[in-house]
Amino acid sequence: MKTTQELAAFLRTRRERLDPSDFGLPSRRQWRRTPGLRREEVAELAGVSIDYVVRLEQARGLNPSAEVVEALAGALRLAPDERAYLFDLAQQRPRSVDKPATTAAPALVQLIADLAPLPAMVLNHRFDILSWNGEMARLLLDFDQLPPAQRNAIWLCLLHPGMRDFYVDRDSVVRDGIAYLRTAWAAHPEDEVLAAIVDEVAGGEGELARLWAGQDVKVNGRGRKTMRHPEVGSVAVDFETLAPVQDPAQLVVIYRAADEQSQAALRQLSSG
Repeated sequence: MKTTQELAAFLRTRRERLDPSDFGLPSRRQWRRTPGLRREEVAELAGVSIDYVVRLEQARGLNPSAEVVEALAGALRLAPDERAYLFDLAQQRPRSVDKPATTAAPALVQLIADLAPLPAMVLNHRFDILSWNGEMARLLLDFDQLPPAQRNAIWLCLLHPGMRDFYVDRDSVVRDGIAYLRTAWAAHPEDEVLAAIVDEVAGGEGELARLWAGQDVKVNGRGRKTMRHPEVGSVAVDFETLAPVQDPAQLVVIYRAADEQSQAALRQLSSG
């Protein structure tokens, strides 16, 4: 998948989801053959020509400037995550020239060990699991038993057969996973490993491909997940994602029990 095609699709879906009445425009069906705003309305709001919007939505090789991207983001009323995604697609955000981290920084390895009994792990930008403590392995699965190519948090969430029924609210977890994947891919379109995961998710005809086509974008560094653990039952955790200043290409993810029952479950796993 090319970024120009994704940019075109993203602009179309964001235009079509807008309610004309929010802009003081007529919304009666007989006046509008397509949902959302018309291209000429977006062009006027963004201060660009109609032809320019048409060419962008048809992936006809334009490279919009940062000023145009900002104008389009405002016209389409994009959320912060969506705005950042649009800048990435237009290649208007600074990109790191460093290769993806394949091993965790030693200081971070020591950090997640020191965080025990809290489950913790280190990820790179494409969500490869670079290091983990024993508590995280006992909560999720034994990463040592996986081929290195499958030690990826997004791949495990979306594609590992053994994880399909692991999350209580699987639909929400899968939607978030796809939204994270889309954001990471836009920021690193040159990453062939990440692109392969995207192809595996988006290339079929099932649930994942349908959700990918929804164009959802999300960057969420904290939240809550509830899991069905085969040994200790239901476990609800709040997760926090930290980006170390010294190693900004790596992320530290920490789980904390969300309630007393889950705290007892984590304590039992930690002592096992």
